[in-house]
Amino acid sequence: MEESLQNPHLDGAPFFWEAGPTGVLLLHGLTATPAEVRLLAQDLYAAGHTVMAPLLPGHGTQPEDLNEVRWRDWAWEVEQAYHLLATHCDRVFVGGESTGGVLALHLAAKYAEIAGVLCYAPAIQLALPMSQMVRLYAAAPLIEALPKESGDNNPFWQGYKVNPLWAVVELVRLGREVRRNLDQIRQPVLVVQGRHDQTIDPDCGQIILDGISSTVKELVWMERSAHIILLEEQRDEITRLTLDFMARASQL
Repeated sequence: MEESLQNPHLDGAPFFWEAGPTGVLLLHGLTATPAEVRLLAQDLYAAGHTVMAPLLPGHGTQPEDLNEVRWRDWAWEVEQAYHLLATHCDRVFVGGESTGGVLALHLAAKYAEIAGVLCYAPAIQLALPMSQMVRLYAAAPLIEALPKESGDNNPFWQGYKVNPLWAVVELVRLGREVRRNLDQIRQPVLVVQGRHDQTIDPDCGQIILDGISSTVKELVWMERSAHIILLEEQRDEITRLTLDFMARASQL
């Protein structure tokens, strides 16, 4: 297993850290593990919040396993985690990075009692022109995975070294489903995007803000960040933004 993961020495196990009455469900991105949200989780836990991060199906093992699951499998796992966390907390925020942010939006559209949504580099639409999207769909049945172009060389990031193609197709399908249901979201929503993110469409944050029915909604750009935004140099600033947003949303 370890040779399939970048930074296998990191702790990528799911976790549930119980503290105060406000819970935060944090969801990792495609090909990653809970290590991707662990640094933010540590900060939120230190601030007195209960934090939970599941391992999404198909992750943390071998890349071929990710091609065997569908986006509804990820959504089901997230839903079960939410129900568990909600039994321990008075209020629950849901959030995630990249695919995790899209899954958080999907959950918020379904459960109106969720206190707020925290979207970090949400992959609701990929930075792929239509010609590349067509090639992706054509290649998925024939090619199991492709090497990552630049590689996720962040020392805090753990995950597969390749992109399983069927999994990328499932992410595209998830994004389409969530975009259709954005108007069902009425909770406070925070979106944080990196100015140098080349993985997602730069319009992702605006698509979310334009589509949701929330009155409290914010889009904040991190000028020195790319896609793995929770593990890059501006992560402390993102933690401060997150805690401030949660405090304000909890007063509504």
